[in-house]
Amino acid sequence: MGWTLGRYFFTRYAVITGWFFIGILLLVFLIDFTEFSSRTSGLPNYSFMGAFAVSALRVPIIMQQAVPFIGMFSAMATLISLNRRYELVIARSAGISAWQFLLPPCIGAFLFGVLTIGVLNPLAAHGFSQSEALESALRAGSSNSVSAFAAPWIRQKTDDGVTIIGARAILDQGMTLSDAVFFSFDEDGNIVERKDAAHAYLREGYWELEKVRRTRDSGFDSLETAQVPTNLRPEFVQERLARPETIPFYALPGTIEVARSFGLRADAFAMQFHSLLALPMLLVAMTLIAATVSMRFARMGESATLILGGIVAGFLLYVVSVLVQAFGNAGLVPPFVAAWFPVIVALFLGVTFLLYREDG
Repeated sequence: MGWTLGRYFFTRYAVITGWFFIGILLLVFLIDFTEFSSRTSGLPNYSFMGAFAVSALRVPIIMQQAVPFIGMFSAMATLISLNRRYELVIARSAGISAWQFLLPPCIGAFLFGVLTIGVLNPLAAHGFSQSEALESALRAGSSNSVSAFAAPWIRQKTDDGVTIIGARAILDQGMTLSDAVFFSFDEDGNIVERKDAAHAYLREGYWELEKVRRTRDSGFDSLETAQVPTNLRPEFVQERLARPETIPFYALPGTIEVARSFGLRADAFAMQFHSLLALPMLLVAMTLIAATVSMRFARMGESATLILGGIVAGFLLYVVSVLVQAFGNAGLVPPFVAAWFPVIVALFLGVTFLLYREDG
């Protein structure tokens, strides 16, 4: 296949992918903004621009989750459009095989994955962190209660005793806690003091608390600031509290190495790293799955069934990937295996099906 025809197929795929991405982005923003506004419009600090900013900052991380489906739908739409205009029929009559005209969409899918890792992922990580900070400020003062089931908890033991720490929101990759609560215990396991703080910042050797309400047996009082001694290292807090989605791809290897140097497993971070690393090949697998149900669309006359079959196959691949990733996060499966196994299986299935269809 010549350079001109290959560039034409690649351009068609890139344009359709771009339109799919923009359309889904606008739809995601509209849904998220509507849902977020309905939940927070009754808060005292609510404003239209604040809700707009939170939704805009959260859109990249949602789009990152939608990238595999965008890649699959783009490949299906590209091949179906080429088939309906008989361009694939002409290409086949000129002696061009399916492997040749599928190469440009596969290259486009791989580059789409690389752009997702290099551009979208850092934007998503930074934007999600900023949206959490804005949402925390928006909800500040509305409720300082911490749910025992929904909040993340961490335990520390110092010379002063045991302290259980919880928070409604985790900011700055675990270095800042919003609406935090500190329970101090004596040697017999009895609660001797409770501190509720609007914010808690991890410093070298202590937690710095702001706007504190301290409760004891003798009553309660309010403090502008307070300190709670700690021997927790930032790496340990980050591994326990930080969400892997808030760490950019290029920072994940260093985070994993530092966490493991402290004896931590860092499975969630390793799973996030290998999942992103496997994303370009996952998009190639999605393209091959789309090809199995799209190339003969014009001649078979079973478009609805084929398209539905492709969507179901892509959805099953995504579900299996998420399920295996859950095992990887839990440490039941090595993260490398959990990230790459579904991709390799999908690639083999797509290649096998195309070999059977094209070469018998």
